[in-house]
Amino acid sequence: MSAFGQALSELGSVLDDIRPGDIEHAVEMIAEAGVIVGYGCGREGLQVQGLVMRLHHLGLSASMQGAMNTPPLGPGDLFLCSAGPGELSTVTALMTIARKAGARILFLTAEPECDAARMADHVLTVPAQTMARDIGGSSVLPMGSVYEGALFVLFEIMVLELKQRLGETSESMRARHTNME
Repeated sequence: MSAFGQALSELGSVLDDIRPGDIEHAVEMIAEAGVIVGYGCGREGLQVQGLVMRLHHLGLSASMQGAMNTPPLGPGDLFLCSAGPGELSTVTALMTIARKAGARILFLTAEPECDAARMADHVLTVPAQTMARDIGGSSVLPMGSVYEGALFVLFEIMVLELKQRLGETSESMRARHTNME
């Protein structure tokens, strides 16, 4: 099998192992939130950033933590964060702030038994190899790439479900896309 075939097979296996009910619950949390703030460290943060952009295209109030225009979180809002390896001090600190503000927390991780997961209202487990378990791992992709790749596909499927749930169209989404490119 080629490296492409092996990588796609690994991603497919991870995505097949995500529980559909967990995805549905995450979609529901996003659809019901007043304000959504996303956060992730490193490359998984880039995947979260892509999701936040799509949530904006869907007409939701969504931004990334750290952007100058990020609004405060409070009751009825959602902190959507990812920490593939489980414990990342920045993610845990931000979860604590969001919780104190009254926001709900949607936590994505490959390590659902970590302390940070116990702080979340909902844990969406993405059972992929991350840097937490990449030593001697069997993945053809380096470090946490399987987790990050799975996030991309998972988020696009979640966007499709949100699009239908919110009654959005490709045209309405496109109308919210920047014209400054």
